[in-house]
Amino acid sequence: MIARVFRSFSSLRIFNYRLWATGALVSNIGTWMQRTAQDWLVLTQLTHHNASAVGTVMALQFGPQLLLLPWTGFAADHYNQRKLLMTTQATMGALALALGVLTITGVVALWQVYVFAFLFGCASAFDGPVRQTFVGSLVGDADLHNAVALNSTSFNAG
Repeated sequence: MIARVFRSFSSLRIFNYRLWATGALVSNIGTWMQRTAQDWLVLTQLTHHNASAVGTVMALQFGPQLLLLPWTGFAADHYNQRKLLMTTQATMGALALALGVLTITGVVALWQVYVFAFLFGCASAFDGPVRQTFVGSLVGDADLHNAVALNSTSFNAG
C-alpha cells in the first residue's frame, strides 16, 4: 500500500518538478480566485445583479482561449517555453494587481473590468498550452504520465 502511494507521487522526487507543482498550485488558486472575484464584483458592485454583464465578462475571459488556439499551440511548440511562462504569469499578475488597485480605490468601472477580463483571457490562452508541454521537459519520459496526472490534479484542486 505504501509503495502505491509513493508511485502516485513519483514525479515529485524531481526537485524542479516539485517547484513547478507548488508554483502551479498557487497560480491556479490565484487565477480562480481572481475570476470568481471579478464576476462577483460585476454582479454585486458594478451592475447590481445584471446576469448579462457577468456573462459578458465570462465570455471575455474564456473566449480568447478558443479563438487563439491555433496561435497558442504554435507558440507552445516553437518558442522558449520558460520565457513564455514567465511572461504570461507576470502579465496575469500585473493585470490582477492593477484591477485590484482600481477596485480598492473605488474607481473601477464596468468597461475596465471588460478590458481586464479580455487581456487576462489572452494571457491565459497562451499560458495553458505552454504549461501542458513544459511538464514533459521537467520530468522526462519515465515520470511523464505521473507528472501530467499531478498537473491535472493541481489544476482541479485550484
